[in-house]
Parts: sequence; structure tokens; C-alpha cells
Amino acid sequence: MARAKIAIARTNSDSVDFQKLVQLLDAELAQRDGELNDFYHQFNGIEALRQVLILYSDKEAVACGAFKLRDGHSAEIKRMYVKEDYRKQGLASKLLYELEDWGREMNLKTLVLETGINQPEAMSLYEKSGFKRIPNYPPYVGVESSFCFEKVL
Repeated sequence: MARAKIAIARTNSDSVDFQKLVQLLDAELAQRDGELNDFYHQFNGIEALRQVLILYSDKEAVACGAFKLRDGHSAEIKRMYVKEDYRKQGLASKLLYELEDWGREMNLKTLVLETGINQPEAMSLYEKSGFKRIPNYPPYVGVESSFCFEKVL
């Protein structure tokens, strides 16, 4: 069987492919997080995302990730997602590495992110990728189901 051709595109939140992947992500998070989903959803708007990556497998959009600038030297990783049939192939790690590289190109010093207690795979990915657990930053301060991480670039 021929190996799939993988390509990564830099875009923004206007991308229809990104919007479709985010719909799948939101549906999965609603199922995983249950009642907590409404709280988290308010922080996951995509309207202002200017740094978005989409990973294509044989021209099909199968994964995405983004970051949102926080200030002149830091950004927050947002909307990381890999379609279920494409998981456990290293695609999330590839996306995360590409986001880090893009951040370095923009002279960012740190990346932060928040993930929830119901996303153990995400926590494992971030820890494996060199992110360190930090105290929760706003708006997640005091939210026991949130876990925040940081990586110095």
C-alpha cells in the first residue's frame, strides 16, 4: 500500500478546512467534557486566529493546530486536533513541532497552553514534547479540571 503524502499548510481561521476540523474537535470535546464544555467553549473562539496549521494527508485535511499571540514574546497553543482515523501516527507531534518552529520564526520566547482533565492523550503529548506543567493562568486560575503548560522556545 502506498504511503500517504503529508503536507502542512500555514493559514488563518478563515480556512474552511480549519473550520470543519474545529467542528469535529468541538463535537468530541462536548462529548468528553459534558457539563464542563460550556465553560471551556467560551475560550475557544477561532475568529482571531492568524497562525493556523492544517495537516493534509493525500490532500484531505486531517489535523489542525493554531496559536494565539498573548503579547510580544508569548503565544497560546489552541485548537489542536487530529481526526480519529489518523491518530497514533505522530501527526499531533508533527503539528506541535511546526507550531513551535513558526513561533521561533516570529521571535516568540514561550508557548503556553491549557488542556483539560478529560484529555489525557493531550497531556501526554505536551509532556513528551517538552512542555512543563505551570500554575493555571487566567482565565483558568482556580479551575481544577484545567492543566496549563509552558515551553520555552
